[in-house]
Amino acid sequence: MTKTFRQKSGPATLPEPMPRRIEPCVATLVDKPPIGPEWAFEVKWDGYRLAVHVEPGEVRAVTRGGYDWTKKFGAIVSEAHELGHASMILDGEAVVLDEHGRSDFGLLQRAIGKKPSLHDAGEIIFYAFDLLYLDGQDLRMHPLSERRRLLEPIVFGRTSAIRFSEEVHADGDSFFKVACEHGLEGIIAKRRDAPYRSGRRPEWLKIKCTRRDTFVIVGYEPSTMPGVIGRLLLAARKGDGLVYVGGCGTGWSNKESAQLRELLDAIPAARPPVVLRRKSAIFAEPLLVAEVEYRAWTQDGKLRHPSFKGVREMGESPDIHELREQ
Repeated sequence: MTKTFRQKSGPATLPEPMPRRIEPCVATLVDKPPIGPEWAFEVKWDGYRLAVHVEPGEVRAVTRGGYDWTKKFGAIVSEAHELGHASMILDGEAVVLDEHGRSDFGLLQRAIGKKPSLHDAGEIIFYAFDLLYLDGQDLRMHPLSERRRLLEPIVFGRTSAIRFSEEVHADGDSFFKVACEHGLEGIIAKRRDAPYRSGRRPEWLKIKCTRRDTFVIVGYEPSTMPGVIGRLLLAARKGDGLVYVGGCGTGWSNKESAQLRELLDAIPAARPPVVLRRKSAIFAEPLLVAEVEYRAWTQDGKLRHPSFKGVREMGESPDIHELREQ
């Protein structure tokens, strides 16, 4: 039986039109968790940000960049039909969990990829952490605590493709320490009293256990082994251009390395995307980006001990690392 959301008090209001797309709220990176009872804490999931739009007769899975990936997330879409409401927009993260229950971006990529993998699309889980629209009511101006109160009975207790991203009842420092000890990427802090605003916001904060960013792939250096990559050449944004920030030579298998070379050889650059004098460099058009984990920056502005974690298309990665103007 379909449930209907109604305001708790006050006169009846006309239904508000359901937005076709909502640009997501994005967390700001900080060094330490905030302090105070106004902050709620959750696990930082390592996957694809999705908005699941449920309408009569239709469910859509929309990525952070605005792409319709409904066909890639069939199990999530099927279960969304069963949530008991005529219309809603769920905000959350699509992930694949490893054997320790941790989200792993590499496993997710292989699960939705075209090539054979040990992981399939049926393993993808959508962790819902916000509710933006419900049965004719736009909830974005409601505080997070109210949106979560309405979301919880819809998805709490589910153990299949859609699950509830639960709040962790602990102070931020303690939760962050435990998250890092268990190999998680980090934590998210959100103000309970804040409305939902699109774009990068100070009301949502992310605290990472290790440094991890997205960089543009501008080419590669071949390996001494035939058909594979020795180092990926990476760049960050600076103003309207790209600046070389170093090479990455670890984090992939031989098979993945060969696939990366195949991808980059298919998009050769007419001219180098960055200023870089390396005789062995083979430049590619800056159409792909790499998720990279690293320890720090060197004094000359290069990545220290980078490790490759995954690749995606430029259009799905608005968070490319940006160097500050000096």
